[in-house]
Amino acid sequence: MIGNINIKTLKTILVVSLCCLLAGCYPAKGTEAERVVEEEDLITIGFSQLGAESDWRNANTESMKSVFTRENGYDLIFEDAQQKQTNQITAIRSFIQQDVDYIVLAPVTETGWDTVLMEAREAGIPVIIVDRQVNVADDDLFTCWVGSDFELEARKVCMWMSYYFRKKGVAPEDVHIVDIQGTIGSTAQIGRTKGFDHMAKLYGWDVVAHEEGDFTKSKAKESMFNILRNYDNVNVVYCENDNEALGVIEVIEASGRKCGSDITNGEIMVVSFDGVNKKAVSSLVAGQISCIGECNPLHGPRVESIIRKLAAGNEPYKYQYVNEKLYTNTAAVPSIMLGGKEYNVTMLRESDLHQWPY
Repeated sequence: MIGNINIKTLKTILVVSLCCLLAGCYPAKGTEAERVVEEEDLITIGFSQLGAESDWRNANTESMKSVFTRENGYDLIFEDAQQKQTNQITAIRSFIQQDVDYIVLAPVTETGWDTVLMEAREAGIPVIIVDRQVNVADDDLFTCWVGSDFELEARKVCMWMSYYFRKKGVAPEDVHIVDIQGTIGSTAQIGRTKGFDHMAKLYGWDVVAHEEGDFTKSKAKESMFNILRNYDNVNVVYCENDNEALGVIEVIEASGRKCGSDITNGEIMVVSFDGVNKKAVSSLVAGQISCIGECNPLHGPRVESIIRKLAAGNEPYKYQYVNEKLYTNTAAVPSIMLGGKEYNVTMLRESDLHQWPY
């Protein structure tokens, strides 16, 4: 800070003065000098997105891009890591070299970030983590995190199942359930698997298998095919996102079985997470998916709010969790109680699809 003028403002003034000297007059609107000033006023954001593995991820990317536009005063440098942490580390180092104002990171996995985040801190660049978390030795290596409570999502969906089974007279020992996991090591997978394992043990369900699904339809189809080939008693499939659920449904129906909530009469119940893919939400309304735990991807406005606080000299909350809903296609369970708190269950109808926010 020089007097009451910060370095960035001083730099802008010098650029304008230089352009005026070169032009021999004050710059008219639309001149190169004015364009330089406009460039200097933009807040530069370096965003490392882990990839495009799901509809949730694409909606998350679009939310960021729609907020951090030049019209809104931002210069967004976007890098798609294609599910590779090495690509993300390279991107972050590139952001540091470009002296961006803020770095936003959606990490592919939790571990392996200490060194590059230390480099960002030494460069004085705030790092905002979105969606998945990072497991680092020092939490001061990042400014804050915003995203979902994935373990809570899991417990809510499992609690809904326990209420539903109890209402329909299904004994815990008659629940034979498999978990199609997401990308191993990601925060969403860790939380949703942990919540599932806890609740399955609590209610005495028979956990037949855990299989990798990578949050993709293709991998989930492969895993579900192997499950049906090796086990003949599976009647519930817990999918860790909607893309997996759509793949699972295809395999179940191709095998001659029916997806639905009536497991006492041979149907296979499918539950899922996200609520972003419109086909998955349509499958919920049609009864092929029984319950979806919402995972809201619209983090763009949330990240901008954090940046505004930082720019104003305020300190944002370190961990910012998103409130999310529970969707189903039946009025059998209107609400659930979990941890002393009541969560309403939203019953979706066909008419709701026309105004789906994603």
